[in-house]
Amino acid sequence: MQQGNIEIREVQFSNAELLPEIVKMMDEGHTVTLRLRGYSMRPFLEDNRDKALMAKAKDFKKGDAVLAEIEPKHFVLHRVIKISGNDVILRGDGNLSTEHCTKEDVKGFVIGFYRKGREKMDKTNGLKWTLYSLVWGALYPIRRYLLAAYRRIWLKLFKPI
Repeated sequence: MQQGNIEIREVQFSNAELLPEIVKMMDEGHTVTLRLRGYSMRPFLEDNRDKALMAKAKDFKKGDAVLAEIEPKHFVLHRVIKISGNDVILRGDGNLSTEHCTKEDVKGFVIGFYRKGREKMDKTNGLKWTLYSLVWGALYPIRRYLLAAYRRIWLKLFKPI
């Protein structure tokens, strides 16, 4: 694919191979745009469709989307549910269960998302993403039913781009 005079190629690697290199780049001060894989952040983020712009994790708080290494070479991009001392509890928007890690295991902080093939980023500190986060977090007690309806009805009617 050509963009101006620059050739852009897209290459896929396993997360265990790619994400440690991504973490190194963020540690060097770079921001990284990463195509998302997996379904754990549904219904707002879709597998192989959306992208996240990330930077090195510094100050993160409850509600932030972060890249964390929950086991050696096993990374997740999930939302921070709770921080207690050095312990961090994470949950994907499309998950019912949680993961645990330490603050040092949180490697990246999401600045924004490119959703549905758009070139305009939804910033995580913007009104739209903040409202998504607040509403979806408040709906946790009925999330199981909402996710089931999303998978069984919404996705059949409106296939993701």
